Parts: sequence; structure tokens; C-alpha cells
Amino acid sequence: MEPHYLAHLTLQRTIDIPQEIADMMAVGEQPMAAFATLRDTAVFTNKRLILRDVQGMTGRKTEAYSIPFKAVDLWSTEKAGTMDVNAESEMWTRFGRIKIQVGRGVDVRALDQLIANCVLNG
Repeated sequence: MEPHYLAHLTLQRTIDIPQEIADMMAVGEQPMAAFATLRDTAVFTNKRLILRDVQGMTGRKTEAYSIPFKAVDLWSTEKAGTMDVNAESEMWTRFGRIKIQVGRGVDVRALDQLIANCVLNG
């Protein structure tokens, strides 16, 4: 039986931090990295993971999900093999599991280090 995931996304490539993220930052919060997904954006800060979900035909409507890193109980990363298209990372939180497919445009070991810094130092 396939587990239920709180979120399932594919990081395709690293992008610049979107400017509108600054409006969402708490005092002492710093953006660390941003990634493009198929249509959405994932932004890692030192405190949380922000998933921006673009909706509608024009993409003008967006919804943001914030997952605080203090809610992460454990995480795993799996490097892609020779025949695999994507590497994988998973985070287990109090709210559920988050599955992250990691495309070839993203270094899975750098992502693992990013998650470690955010979870352990956040």
C-alpha cells in the first residue's frame, strides 16, 4: 500500500529566490535556496519549506504552504542510479510525509546538506 504524502513534488532546477518571498519572511528568517518544480516553486528558508502552488489558467492565483523545519522528525535522500531518472528525498513530519523527486538539474547531496542545515540549525 502506497503511503499518504502531505506533499509530492519534483525539483527540476535551482532558481533565484522569488522577490515576493521577502513579504512572507518572519523576523530572523533567511531564504536559503529556491527550486522550480513543474509549475510551482519550493523555497527553503532557515526556518521552513515554502511550497508555492500556482493555480488557474493564468497562474495569477497562488497558494503557499509553509512546513516548519522544527516539525521534521527525520529525512532521507537516495541518489539516482544509472537507470533512474530522478534522485529522491523524503521528510517525515508531524503532519505527514513529504516526497521530493530530485531532477538531474539539482544536486541531491547539496539538497541533503541544505535540509540538514535547516533542520539541525533552524
